[in-house]
Amino acid sequence: VGGGMGRTHNKEETFARLADPLGYVETDDVYDLLKAIVATQRDYGDRVNRRHARMKYLLHDWGVDKFRATVEGYFGKEIAPNKSLPPFKYQDYLGWNEQGDGNLFLGISIENGRVKDEGNFQLKTALRDITKQFALPMLLSANHNVILYEIEPSQKQEIEKILEQRGIQITPEGIEPLVRYSMACPALPTCGLAIAESERALPGMVERIRVLLDKLGLEKEHFVIRMTGCPNGCARPYMAELGFVGSLPGKYQVWLGGSPNQTRLAQPYVERMPAEELETFLEPILVYFKQERQTAEESFGDFCDRVGFDAIRKYTVTYQSGASLGNEEEIGKPAKKKDVGKNRRHRVRLRDDLHARLKAAAEQQGKTMTEIASEALEAYLEKISS
Repeated sequence: VGGGMGRTHNKEETFARLADPLGYVETDDVYDLLKAIVATQRDYGDRVNRRHARMKYLLHDWGVDKFRATVEGYFGKEIAPNKSLPPFKYQDYLGWNEQGDGNLFLGISIENGRVKDEGNFQLKTALRDITKQFALPMLLSANHNVILYEIEPSQKQEIEKILEQRGIQITPEGIEPLVRYSMACPALPTCGLAIAESERALPGMVERIRVLLDKLGLEKEHFVIRMTGCPNGCARPYMAELGFVGSLPGKYQVWLGGSPNQTRLAQPYVERMPAEELETFLEPILVYFKQERQTAEESFGDFCDRVGFDAIRKYTVTYQSGASLGNEEEIGKPAKKKDVGKNRRHRVRLRDDLHARLKAAAEQQGKTMTEIASEALEAYLEKISS
C-alpha cells in the first residue's frame, strides 16, 4: 500500500513513492481487507490539502506499522506477515504464448497505446477484422499493449495472415528494443494538464537515442524509457531507467536510475533539458556507462544507481565529444551488425531541402523518415544492380 507516481514540479512535499508491503490474508478475506484500507484512508487521509490527500502521504507520515494497526482495527483481526514471493520480473508477453489449457494468447505491441491506421500500418483495421472473424476476448495491459486470448491453434495461421497484411509486427525480436520498452502518455493536444509534448515527441527521441547508441558502439544496448508531458506520472517515468517529464514546452526534467524491472524509483538528474540538446546531454553519460559498467549485463539504470549522480556529473563536466571514442575516422566507421537486422540504423547526411521533402513524405504516408528512406534506397539499389 502507499505507492503512487503523481507529484508537482517545485513542490517538494509532493513525490513519487514505492508501496510498502502490508501483510498476507487468505483469499476469502481480501474484500474485507480492502474495505478496511479504504476506510482508513477515508477517515485519516488529508481532506484539507488536495496535494497531500493521497494514501501514499498517509503512509509516509505514519509509517506502515501505524497504518497496519489502524487497518486491523477496521478489519477486526491481525494481518499475517508477508509470505515470500519470487523477485518481480517485467514481462510484456508479446508474441505467441501457450495459455495453459491448449489454447494460445497473442501479445501485440502498441507503441504508446495508440490504436490507429496510418499508411501501411493498419492496426485498427487488423483488430477489427480479427474481432469480426473470431470474436476473441482482449486484455489491455498496463504497458500499452493488447493481448488476444482464447485462440484455438487452428486459428493462428489466419490471425497471423491478417496482421501481416496490415503491417503489424508480432515477433518480439523484430521490434526495436528501445521502442518495445518505451512508453509515453498522450499529453498534447488531448490532455489539459500537459506542459510539453509526450506521445508525439517520444518516437523521434527514441530514434535519436538509437542513433547515438550506435555511434558510441552500444548497438545492442537498450533500456526502459518513459515520457510524460507533466509531472503527474501517468506513463510511470519515475520507475524508468531513463525518464523524461515535461517541465516547460520543449523542455524535460530527466530522471535516471530506475531498474529494468521497474522496481526501484529513479531520481531527478536535471530540471530542464531542451529536447534539441538530447544527444549533447546523453552522450557523456552513455560513454561513462560504456567505460565503467561492471559487467556487460549491468543495465544503464543499475549503473546510474550504483555510481551515483555526483560521479556522473564529475565525468560529464570534463567530457569532450569523441575524445573517449577514438579519432573521427574511428567514430565514422559503421557500427557492428545488430541482431535485429531490419531495425538497424546508420547516420547519413542529407541536404536541408531533401530532408524537408523526406519529412513531408513520411508524415503523408504515416511512416518514419527511416522507413521512407530505406524503401527508396532499396528500390534505387535494386534498379542499378539489375
